[in-house]
Amino acid sequence: MSESSSTNLLEMLNITKRFPGVLALDNVSLKVRPGSVHALMGENGAGKSTLMKCLFGIYSMDEGKIHFDGKEISFANSKQALENGVSMVHQELNQVRQQNVMDNLWLGRYPKKGIFIDEKKMYEETKAIFDSLDIHIDPRSKVSTLSVSEMQMVEIAKAVSYHSKIIVMDEPTSSLTETEVNHLFRIIRRLQSENVAIIYISHKMEEILKISDEVTIMRDGQYIATKSAKDLTTDEIIKLMVGRDLSQRFPEKVNKPGDVILKVSDLTAETQPSFSNVSFELKKGEIIGIAGLVGSKRTEVVEALFGIRALSSGSIELNGKLVNNPTPQHAIKNGFALVTEERRSTGIFPDLSISFNSIISNMKHYKTKSGFLSNSKVADDTKWVIDSMNVKTPSQKTPIGSLSGGNQQKVIIGRWLLTKPEILLLDEPTRGIDVGAKFEIYQLINELAADGKGIIMISSEMPELLGVTDRILVMSNGKAAGIVDTSTTSQEEIMRLAALY
Repeated sequence: MSESSSTNLLEMLNITKRFPGVLALDNVSLKVRPGSVHALMGENGAGKSTLMKCLFGIYSMDEGKIHFDGKEISFANSKQALENGVSMVHQELNQVRQQNVMDNLWLGRYPKKGIFIDEKKMYEETKAIFDSLDIHIDPRSKVSTLSVSEMQMVEIAKAVSYHSKIIVMDEPTSSLTETEVNHLFRIIRRLQSENVAIIYISHKMEEILKISDEVTIMRDGQYIATKSAKDLTTDEIIKLMVGRDLSQRFPEKVNKPGDVILKVSDLTAETQPSFSNVSFELKKGEIIGIAGLVGSKRTEVVEALFGIRALSSGSIELNGKLVNNPTPQHAIKNGFALVTEERRSTGIFPDLSISFNSIISNMKHYKTKSGFLSNSKVADDTKWVIDSMNVKTPSQKTPIGSLSGGNQQKVIIGRWLLTKPEILLLDEPTRGIDVGAKFEIYQLINELAADGKGIIMISSEMPELLGVTDRILVMSNGKAAGIVDTSTTSQEEIMRLAALY
């Protein structure tokens, strides 16, 4: 961090930020050159997003200074940051899903014709930005009809639309396919050629080494090092991030699959186009992965099992008996649990406590005869979630939204375990989670399987599927293309099946 200030577009110097009971940032500095891709890495809870929120005006820092484009700045809010050339693509998408794409892009700054919104100009400007970024989305589409990856591209286009000098991308590829990641990288290279700087937060080592110029590593709210990406290896990054060697990415498997616990036969969704004639069996203590490209309808299958999506035909048998899950309430009663892909929008109540988020799926269990909640039972079960899931938090009353992504995910898994499920459905369970927390969640999945739970796990990360599962169901365009044994398959075989239909 020895560059002179004249060569830096951004300098964040000795930033400290405190929350009740937590020192989130402890004297952290970051320097970013114009036209560079500067990766910011660290485990969940290291302070990466907090540092960027201090830059973006979401949090006010307690100590330190920020110099941007030659001036000392301290944005009071994100609107100020955007107006002064700083954009941020957030990890958790905060879009108005019932509005269309172009409304989301120009919210708060609509082009006007007199006192009215100029819809024609708004459409043309949105289309021009999309064309320049090679994004093929209709500006008039409702956001709720888009896939997660398309929503992500809309957010990136929105950041570009502000003509920013610096764009912060927080886990921008967490829900993108390899083709979409390459598309994003082309956009980033184009922005670089226009002297725009990118601060790139990701846990994906291969991506970081491919796209970055410099890498800054944080640990436990402190600055650790800044190095040139070309001088780093994956192992060196992991060692700097966790402060120790992480010799294995996946825990040793201890589960032993037994008899068939779940039989799914010819499952077909009511609303088409979706999935049709999907069949598979899951054994007690087995981990089945679901692989497939974006649009292959992996999520739709687990949503149907959990009663979120209606079925037109097919059957579900649990322990040899037919079960009907027309709603999630029925599914929970029948022993199913679902950890959703979109943690922020469908997994947690961010402003409410860890305690509330731990018990919300099992409320009846805590009611007393007089109709009130038993505070002692709630406290005991919340303590169990925190202890058994190894959740890092100051207290049970801490809002879950203030925890790192990995700790939020552990609370969600703990919440579902309180319902004593037999079948655990996990949709992208490690999305946006660092390498250390991933290992803990893999270990947890392994232990749950060893305890006899049947586990179905969707993942877009091939190494994760190959490292954690026993068998893999490959989906292709709404059809089950095949089931492979993890121990004998390869990435190539899985990709061939994924592209079958």
